[in-house]
Amino acid sequence: MDDPSPQEARSSASTSAGRSLAAGQPGVIGIALGAVLTAVLAQGSWQWFATYIGLTLLAVLFCLYRLPTWTPGLRTAYMANLAAYSLVVGLCVAITVAPMLQRWPWLFPMPGTRDRCPELRTYERIRTEAALADLAGRDPAALAHAQDVQGRVAFADCLSSTTTLWLPAYAAGVAVLVGLGTWSFDRLRVRNEGRRGQA
Repeated sequence: MDDPSPQEARSSASTSAGRSLAAGQPGVIGIALGAVLTAVLAQGSWQWFATYIGLTLLAVLFCLYRLPTWTPGLRTAYMANLAAYSLVVGLCVAITVAPMLQRWPWLFPMPGTRDRCPELRTYERIRTEAALADLAGRDPAALAHAQDVQGRVAFADCLSSTTTLWLPAYAAGVAVLVGLGTWSFDRLRVRNEGRRGQA
């Protein structure tokens, strides 16, 4: 049997690459759905498991998804894919950093909203004391523990709600940065390849 010609080999490789690329595209929908469900189903305080989920989704996205070749113009397939890619990356990054945003004021101060949470913690401690006033004489240590637990829960829930309030802005900012950076890199790469081909 004759060996395939170089042209046939290139055609076969191109077809294989196209099938591999097409196979990875639906995965982006699943990644976006997983990120949305994580955000919607998150109850109470943002926990560190959200960081693990976000990193996993990002790893799957970077491994499975490949943007098409850069082409000039706003109404190209490249721009549509880039917009979807950037938004999904922004969503996954927001889920990844949500526990950090909630716990570290220096990372994202959330002005005007974070400051109210300590007052809510104090209120919850007072409310718990009032609700368990009949038991205070029996076990003051247990009452103090209950106040501490309820105060921390109220404080964490307050920070979580304010974090969730600001997450869309953070995700949008990341999406813009990812989109601009990826577009610039792909355009430069295509132009450099074109120059090398002409040389």
